[in-house]
Amino acid sequence: MALTGIQAFLDLLAGFGVRHIFGNPGTTEMPLNDALATDRRFQYILGLAEVPVMAMADGFAMASGRLAVVNLHISCGLGNAMGMLYNAYREGTPLLVTAGQQDRRLMFEEPILYGQMVEVARPWTKWSCEVQRVEDVPIAVRRAVQTALTPPTGPVFLSLPIDVQMEVGQASSLPTSTAGRMPAPLDMTPIKLPDARIRPPLAAVEQAAQLLLAAKNPAILAGSRITERDAMAELVALAEALGAPVITESGTTHGRLAFPSDHPLNGQGLPLWSPEVRERLKEYDVLLVVGMDLLRQYIYFEPSRPIPEHIQLVQIDENPWQIGKNYAAAVGVIGDTKVSLSELLLQINSPRSPEFDARVRERTARHVARHDAAREALKKKVEAHRDIRPLSPLGLMGALAKVLPDNVAVIEEAVTTTNTTFERLGVLKNTTGYFGHRGWALGWGLGVSIGVKLAWPDRPVLALLGEGAAAYGVQGLWSAARYSVPTVFVICNNAQYQILKLCGKSLSLPEAGKERFEGCDLVEPELDYLALAKGFGVEAHRVNEPDELADRVSAAFRGDKPILFDVPIARGLQPRLQYG
Repeated sequence: MALTGIQAFLDLLAGFGVRHIFGNPGTTEMPLNDALATDRRFQYILGLAEVPVMAMADGFAMASGRLAVVNLHISCGLGNAMGMLYNAYREGTPLLVTAGQQDRRLMFEEPILYGQMVEVARPWTKWSCEVQRVEDVPIAVRRAVQTALTPPTGPVFLSLPIDVQMEVGQASSLPTSTAGRMPAPLDMTPIKLPDARIRPPLAAVEQAAQLLLAAKNPAILAGSRITERDAMAELVALAEALGAPVITESGTTHGRLAFPSDHPLNGQGLPLWSPEVRERLKEYDVLLVVGMDLLRQYIYFEPSRPIPEHIQLVQIDENPWQIGKNYAAAVGVIGDTKVSLSELLLQINSPRSPEFDARVRERTARHVARHDAAREALKKKVEAHRDIRPLSPLGLMGALAKVLPDNVAVIEEAVTTTNTTFERLGVLKNTTGYFGHRGWALGWGLGVSIGVKLAWPDRPVLALLGEGAAAYGVQGLWSAARYSVPTVFVICNNAQYQILKLCGKSLSLPEAGKERFEGCDLVEPELDYLALAKGFGVEAHRVNEPDELADRVSAAFRGDKPILFDVPIARGLQPRLQYG
């Protein structure tokens, strides 16, 4: 059967179960869009700009756990998308990012829009390639999909010259003549992934168990890959078996839930800065590190080492690069996260002495009492903020905390407002539906929330966005309206880049210390999100009262259209940014 390069591309993806393609096209992408005009196997999700396009695909892939496919315009479109590609790279999101390239017959002339896209994309992808022959299209697609989905997962990039997209190849082993020439053979073997789960070495697991069993006061540092590798149940069982608190990664890399928010052993998150991290961890003698990058810090502080020197580390990861990368591990375990935790649990539980069980009960009681006290103190603080006007960040979060459905998905890109309040209150009742920023390129959250809702049409989706961050990807509202994606957007609006002000003060900058800032206030004029949302076809309301906000958001969860709430919050500068 004769196929064009782009038809071969689509046939392989359809056979692999891909049903959505996220894109913003240009001339070099028109062969794809032309083929999609009659191909009912796919839904094309159009975005008005590359930032929301990439973010929507990112959210879809993170929620579904499947490959997401993105088609961008040539060089300028890829350039516009690079911030969101960086986010996906830091998250390890399995994306197949494609862009059309100029006709090979024009390349030597350095034609309009032509550029070295492979080199541009390479630093923030697992693999980046330009396909030069139509017969290589199927091979490239299979290789790209396998690379994206094999741990450590991540984005890949394919540059597809427009003439390669349009060239005809032959899917059978007996090519036939087309327009007087023989089409190139196309190997259309379906995409089939190998089982990438790697069992850890038994000796390493035994060493890890011995160190944890001998520890006087162990703790667990856990991160996003717990959820992404479906290892939550194993981590919960292991924490309970050890009587160890589970402390989640700090806001600089905090992405998915690493532990149930309402579990008594949830020790909340690491602070942001090295001195506070050292203080937080100094009581422990052994740390089990699993599912996280240890550590990616944000601002340099002395002492620069956040892990106290006396602590011994046990580190589990699928990626050997992560183990001992920054801090030497006493025991490194290379293997599938879920399997490794399960086998470590077997070692911890067999055999168990009465003395060990007594130590576990004592540790558990001590940690649970501390965690319960912290949660109750936060609840009282939230209640004390109820009558503050304009709403304080805690007042806003407290109002929303009362109406979160058990199966809600929450996307946060409002760091100085949200501050992991939902987790610290224990109100997130599922462990899959939380998405926090990991790459920190702004404009991410709005598009991600749309992608999450496309992946989970039956789950309510709440996007909590800073007014500054939302402005980077606000064009995504049009896509939500165009495809009737009923996401609930809450703009936490303090008319400023408050995190920059807080970081300026943390850096001891002289004018920041006097609270004099340049380029950090979004005023004169202020952003009018009611007008912006309505201009893109999304219903919008300004809300000032906590009860009204709770009622409107609760009703919106049951609605069938996107809706945006602009919530003015206090503009006074918060104290030094904390986490946990």
